[in-house]
Amino acid sequence: MSSVTTSCVLIADRHHVLFAGIRGLLETTFDKVFLVTDKASLIEGALRLQPTIIVMDLSYAAGNLPDLVRELRHQAPMAKLLLLSVHDEPAVITSAMTAGADGLVVKRALASDLIPAIDAVLAGQRYFFSSVAY
Repeated sequence: MSSVTTSCVLIADRHHVLFAGIRGLLETTFDKVFLVTDKASLIEGALRLQPTIIVMDLSYAAGNLPDLVRELRHQAPMAKLLLLSVHDEPAVITSAMTAGADGLVVKRALASDLIPAIDAVLAGQRYFFSSVAY
């Protein structure tokens, strides 16, 4: 993983097991790792923490991903936004790309894709898991 100085990752997911599984890994690279479990805390955390990267479950968008991405970009303009999803359909990937997310990782591939995705978005690239070519 890329070396980052004074960095913070904000994870938004309702499943504490997921957070526990990746927290130790992320703490080796990021100075601070925070978990929020609801949308209001996600928006407040983005504003207060000004994280380097936000790793967020796609379900927090509740069907309106463009508005949530805009709100997070407003609250934490320098943060990269990496989405997590249980879905890998092309429409989900296209929606994430169109909304302006920096990347998307399918949850079943977290073990293999999370670190490369974080590296890519922190390097200014976009990272979208895809079973189809884009």
